[in-house]
Amino acid sequence: MTNSSIPLQAASVEPVNAVAPPTLLQFDPRKVPFVAGGVEGLPAVPAVQLTAQALRTRFATPPAWTPELRRDPRMTDRVPAQAAVLVPIVQRPQGATVLLTERTSNLSTHSGQVAFPGGRVDPEDANIAAAALREAWEEVGLSAQYIEVLGNLPTYTTVTSFIVTPVVALVQPDFELTINPYEVAQAFEVPLAWLMDPANHRHHTVPAPDGTRRQWYSMPYQDGPDERFVWGATAGMLRNLYRFLAA
Repeated sequence: MTNSSIPLQAASVEPVNAVAPPTLLQFDPRKVPFVAGGVEGLPAVPAVQLTAQALRTRFATPPAWTPELRRDPRMTDRVPAQAAVLVPIVQRPQGATVLLTERTSNLSTHSGQVAFPGGRVDPEDANIAAAALREAWEEVGLSAQYIEVLGNLPTYTTVTSFIVTPVVALVQPDFELTINPYEVAQAFEVPLAWLMDPANHRHHTVPAPDGTRRQWYSMPYQDGPDERFVWGATAGMLRNLYRFLAA
């Protein structure tokens, strides 16, 4: 896999599937206390259920299940807008991985936010899946020829009122990426089995101004010398994927 820095398209975009804008954040999410997911006693999704054929079967005949997370607290007055993200499951010989991106600082001064490729659904998009595929091409140069769409997860509404549909897909591993430097600082992969193990999920909670408590998950992955801090809506959608595969 090659991550180059050749621009595809210079565009003004919003990281709709990351976290709250820095003006809405009143805390450093890395410093908020957490409870390790393993204390809940939830099992990891078995490796046999993470193969390409098992994933195809699961989406073709989905079980009865309930998503754990559907929305973040609303923090803006923006009119709700439809958005789509691609959840790209790369079929590596050593095991499936999930392709994620780190957003550039020009999209948010709170740098290092991790997200799926995705963005607002355009009127020209034929459907939600088409929007997710287009965004994946525009952001990281992932061509649709390598992508097999499996299906959608339930929508997740972000703090900025984007109603995001996660489109889950298998990705053949012989692709090369062309990173759009206006949107993405870098792309990386995290093992699917690691993400589908609740022992790696941290549950955070902080007081909110209205007297309630804001809660979210994080999944900090140590990628060599780099910590990939997956949290907020992106972690929430991955948590829902866990619930779907574990049902």
